[in-house]
Amino acid sequence: MDLSNLKPAQGSVKASKRIGRGQGSGRGGTSTRGHKGAKSRSGYSRKIGFEGGQMPLYRRVPKYGFRNINRIEYRSINLDVIQALVSAKNVDAVDIDLLIESGLAAKNDRIKILGRGELTAKVDIKANAFSASAVKAIESKGGQAIKI
Repeated sequence: MDLSNLKPAQGSVKASKRIGRGQGSGRGGTSTRGHKGAKSRSGYSRKIGFEGGQMPLYRRVPKYGFRNINRIEYRSINLDVIQALVSAKNVDAVDIDLLIESGLAAKNDRIKILGRGELTAKVDIKANAFSASAVKAIESKGGQAIKI
């Protein structure tokens, strides 16, 4: 077998319907489009969301809410989670790379440390943001809360 004698499997390739090639073809006349109406015309394309003249869903449902395009979203990580990480990995500094490696954050996440739970070890933490209670808890154990 070589490239010169390759061909598709029997019955897998069909000839396309040749529409609008005269009455003798069986598909002349209206060319399978039926009689009259917008869908029979050339160049017809229905608008997205068109429901046959009925008021479309996107216009029936009222506008609601507001989405601030300048909002900064943070991945929040609490102190009890960090304490568990410090105990498991036996480290004295936590940075974004360590959090990503341990599966607590994704590569492009901004990270905010929150104050739930309790630290028992002295830890230096690097993150994008800290809550006031988290900073207080970290510094009370002799650690540092370093903003990136």
